[in-house]
Amino acid sequence: MDDQQLLRYSRHILLDQIGIEGQEKIQSAHALIIGAGGLGSPAALYLASAGVGTITLVDHDTVDLTNLQRQIVHNTARIGHSKVSSARQALQEINPEIKIVALQEKAGDARLRELVQAASIVLDCCDNFGTRHAVNQVCVEFAVPLISGAAIRFDGQISVFDPRDAASPCYACLFPPDQELEEVLCSTMGVFAPLVGIIGSMQAAEALKVIMGIGQPLTGRLLLLDAQNMEWTQIRIARNPVCPVCAQRHLV
Repeated sequence: MDDQQLLRYSRHILLDQIGIEGQEKIQSAHALIIGAGGLGSPAALYLASAGVGTITLVDHDTVDLTNLQRQIVHNTARIGHSKVSSARQALQEINPEIKIVALQEKAGDARLRELVQAASIVLDCCDNFGTRHAVNQVCVEFAVPLISGAAIRFDGQISVFDPRDAASPCYACLFPPDQELEEVLCSTMGVFAPLVGIIGSMQAAEALKVIMGIGQPLTGRLLLLDAQNMEWTQIRIARNPVCPVCAQRHLV
């Protein structure tokens, strides 16, 4: 770490739990962020400012005027640009030292396997159950920690699924793939702007904790936020021994 890096990350290095060793772990990490919208915006901004060495952004969409109420990585001048290129520009302006890979695409199964295998941590910042389940399945396959967040209306949730931990559930343990769930989108239901900032920032915090191996991640815990009343609820979640996604991995 050179003098400029020591200065840039000095407020992290001052923390006993992080120090130079923890900061070097951050700089060596590769974060894969699925979705460069409301959750992906604050998550990516904080991971970039913290110095995560490589950040891969995956999103097929373009910046729209309606996004700017909450997707803080974008701005008015970049309406019509791809979200990943807009986000890359913002992240590079914050931290030109890190590598940003911008992929404007819908990652299919084969592509997801390639991307997850190359990452050290994955942040699920998407907005549909199909993608969430696909990402979870590949994270389980390659034993890559997954930081999952969601937000709609005034309600948010966040959890950590870590396949390296034999006691950790996966996303499918909590939401079985065959369960009938109503797909709700902020384009039709609305979303409170600061809510995605809260949840996305927490995703970045959990990702950094997992990368450095510090503190107690949200593994086996689901946090629910009612932002209208600013009340948190914590639910303990256990691994499903017959989960169709992760049960086979834990067979001895």
